[in-house]
Amino acid sequence: GVGRFGVGRFGVGRFGVGRRSRSVRAGPSVSGGSAVATVGETEPMSFGWPPLLLALGVVPVLAVVYLRDQRRRRARADALAAEGFVAVRPAGRGRHVPAILFLTAIGLLAFAVARPTATVAVPKRTGTVILAFDVSNSMAATDLAPTRLDAARAAARAFVEERPATIKVGVVAFGEGALVTQTPTDDTGAVLDALDRLTPGGGTATGPALLTALGAITGSPIVLSEEQLAGELDEVQIGYHRSATILLFSDGENTAGADPVELAQLAANAGVRISTVGVGTEAGAVIEVDGFQLSAALDEAVLQQIAEVTGGTYQRAADDAALAEVYDALALEWVREGEPLELTGLIALAAAALLVLGALAALGINGRML
Repeated sequence: GVGRFGVGRFGVGRFGVGRRSRSVRAGPSVSGGSAVATVGETEPMSFGWPPLLLALGVVPVLAVVYLRDQRRRRARADALAAEGFVAVRPAGRGRHVPAILFLTAIGLLAFAVARPTATVAVPKRTGTVILAFDVSNSMAATDLAPTRLDAARAAARAFVEERPATIKVGVVAFGEGALVTQTPTDDTGAVLDALDRLTPGGGTATGPALLTALGAITGSPIVLSEEQLAGELDEVQIGYHRSATILLFSDGENTAGADPVELAQLAANAGVRISTVGVGTEAGAVIEVDGFQLSAALDEAVLQQIAEVTGGTYQRAADDAALAEVYDALALEWVREGEPLELTGLIALAAAALLVLGALAALGINGRML
């Protein structure tokens, strides 16, 4: 931004208009629709101690030992029968069930010691919220205690602290210019620090603030030409970001830059909802700027129009219950995020169950454990 904020990566100039400049397309957009997106690449299985998988080699060795023992028993039974002794006939194929259960349990235990970990896709609701703060001179008015800016900051802090961890939050400050003071992040402390740094001063450029907020969502600055601002916004492509929302905190008095209501249509075309929060009272208050006494009242009309264009809502900052409705209406989407799950305990438990079943089967079929 230009003016009090300096020039930043996502800043917008004093009027938010680049001379004869062309639009900059954003990066990949967030997919719309109701389908559940998958975030990141996942590996089906990994191991904490891969060399211990060699322990699985004990299973075929034990199987060979068991089969040789069975042949030896059968040969001895045949020899006794040839000498006139009564041989006890084997219990059929069912006699192998205990051995199969034991060998399977041993194999599972050998597999478990390698500490297998599976990546499980867990559904989560996620989204991006940009807190756009009016920090113009009028936000120093005291018709909301202690000031309008402090009241808006308190409402935003409550949202940031109580939101689900899957919602990323960014902060945009705007006066005569606009600047991203915090890119979207899930770091609550970083967002709160950005809110604490806000101080009032300068005019109000709500239009450039919306462009800067959209740039924070897309990850690239959005620059519009004078022709596009004159009515060709439908041709501007910035992707589709259905799970993104802009929360605009302002007293509604727009003193500089492009028409914010027209720029709200750009957000609507991109699937971004703008919910506005009116900060101040209709009676207003008198503020002093450079030795002059100025009257600053809440102008709800512009804020209501911005919200209406994008399908958002308008509420007053002093109404905590109404603000809760704004937060509840945030546009979120379901995604599947891979989370590691160590399977050692589950596999060991299954092996223990098979050992118990094998012991019971051996007693029932053979009359002995081994």
